[in-house]
Amino acid sequence: MVATAIAGSTVPSALKGALDELGSVADRIDAAAVDAACARIAESGKIALYGCGREGLQMRGFAMRLFHLGLDVAMVGDINAPALGQGDLLICSNGPGGLKTVAALMETARAAGASILLLTAQASVAEASGADNVVIVPAQTMADDQGASATSVLPMGSLYEGALFVLFEVMVLTLRERLGVTAEAMRARHTNLE
Repeated sequence: MVATAIAGSTVPSALKGALDELGSVADRIDAAAVDAACARIAESGKIALYGCGREGLQMRGFAMRLFHLGLDVAMVGDINAPALGQGDLLICSNGPGGLKTVAALMETARAAGASILLLTAQASVAEASGADNVVIVPAQTMADDQGASATSVLPMGSLYEGALFVLFEVMVLTLRERLGVTAEAMRARHTNLE
């Protein structure tokens, strides 16, 4: 499918294929798990987010929107990242599973009394057992982008990363309603230093 989509300069075909794949992933995400994740976010104090590589970029976008909602949020590793404790939340993305940094951060947050929300494509990820909430985003990642398991028209983990973007924006809509935040209030929190 990849060679066919790219070979004859068939960008519209590849784009349609990618959008179809994103729709298929969305159809398989557990809505109850997403609702539970939104409830956890809404009831949390401080929120820290973490993801590696391009997953980290998606997490940064989500952190920005959570900030626009008026939540106390930071990215792990940034100089303004707070210490987490009881009532706080660590949100991690571990798409392919087995990322040692994610496991270590989850262990540290758990020891401090914080709750953990984990997003992953791998239902069997060992780290999932230590999370309070898990959202499975069933999309191709770098864990399954080679050989017969590679089915996406998109390279490497792009399908998972794209699905995260769409999922996060939908979660923001859910949170906006749950928290009673208006679109105008969100817009007022957007930076004016651009």
